[in-house]
Amino acid sequence: MMFGNKTLYFLYIIDWFNNEIISYKIGKTQDVSLVLDTLKEALRKRNMINTILHSDQGKVYTSKQFQTYAKEKGIITSMSRTGNCHDNALIESFHSHLKSEGFYALNIKKSNNASIIQTIDEYIHYYNNERIQRKLDNMLSRCFFFVSPNGVRPPMI
Repeated sequence: MMFGNKTLYFLYIIDWFNNEIISYKIGKTQDVSLVLDTLKEALRKRNMINTILHSDQGKVYTSKQFQTYAKEKGIITSMSRTGNCHDNALIESFHSHLKSEGFYALNIKKSNNASIIQTIDEYIHYYNNERIQRKLDNMLSRCFFFVSPNGVRPPMI
């Protein structure tokens, strides 16, 4: 994400079942360690064996280190087609919400890293706990799992 002359890398894992952001990390560089830290945080929160983890074809996701780690943890990796943003519609939708509701609505255009990170932290809390999700029959992400039939969650993140 670019803000003025600053660039921060915002990596996150979103659950396709209920749109919940499970884990996220923000860093000054996009490298394999940032991706692995994001995945490790998700693994601490959820059993992800046989889960499909979808990403773009960025070098961090195609790296041997990431692919090996995911496979060791029982995660199935999936990647979008080159240049096809529609394969990542959920991610693109979240980016749009974050920008329009989290930054533009608050008139945050240029800022320091700390305030950008704070805005993202606050928005994710709002998104997971307070924001109504039309896709989820106007429910909150965190609540949807508990009212779905049998509480069964398909194995896709």
